[in-house]
Amino acid sequence: MTATNVQRASLGVGIVFVLVGILGFVPGITTNLDQMLFAGHESEALLLGLFQVSILHNLVHLLYGVAGIALARKASTARNYLIWGGVIYLVLWLYGLFIDLDAPINFVPLNVADNWLHLGLGIGMILLGVVLGGRRTNATSNNM
Repeated sequence: MTATNVQRASLGVGIVFVLVGILGFVPGITTNLDQMLFAGHESEALLLGLFQVSILHNLVHLLYGVAGIALARKASTARNYLIWGGVIYLVLWLYGLFIDLDAPINFVPLNVADNWLHLGLGIGMILLGVVLGGRRTNATSNNM
């Protein structure tokens, strides 16, 4: 069966999230890996030397990725993953803007680079879901 563009997008986004989750544990790609904590703003590990990560943060990326891959099986669920996943990232962006990044409430953890990446991911995912998932497909093209 042929996959729709929205299914391909969901699969691609999911694969990228899985890779990012894995790379968050790879020395050299993640700096200060020896200072990574399970959660909390005190984690000093930086993915690509820029994005603050923790074990929890990496696990969230892995789960987000697995969800994208799994939901890519049908066009309707792929579209929902992209749109609602994007909405979650926009909420996370707002959360990161309004909290004190040095306070315990920053348990994921987030830094300024993460915040702006979350804005881009939120907008990008929503656009992919809306633009690629806008047309109805027949039942045979809903499965991969």
